[in-house]
Amino acid sequence: MAECVFCEIVSGQRQAHMVLDDGGAIAFLDTGPVFKGHLLLIPRAHVPTLADLPAGCVGPFFACAQRLAGAVEKGLGAAGSLVAMNNRVSQSVPHLHVHIVPRNRKDGLRGFFWPRTKYDSEDEARDYADRLRAAMATGG
Repeated sequence: MAECVFCEIVSGQRQAHMVLDDGGAIAFLDTGPVFKGHLLLIPRAHVPTLADLPAGCVGPFFACAQRLAGAVEKGLGAAGSLVAMNNRVSQSVPHLHVHIVPRNRKDGLRGFFWPRTKYDSEDEARDYADRLRAAMATGG
């Protein structure tokens, strides 16, 4: 798909801090995370919305989301996670993506107002991606 940021990540034209490559889906750190460790899970194929995802891909795709939700708790010591997706409205990139956000009590997230933060450096972002990959490798 021309001019799709996520398709550029899939093709290797754009860098991302990868956490998961599961054949049909990949996950990487969001560059403008709500909280550090915020992941985006996308299908490798350009699929605009959940409704466009072939039925046979839904189960495997959400199995990845389930594993990633466990990884943010195990790998980052989060108390829980927020797993969310927009379809068209508020979908900043028109390529299906699921947000997996580490959560802790009193972390300041209220409703759907998502303040954004930044990684202090590429090294810090790499460290978060490494920790999440390690948690995935051990069944996170």
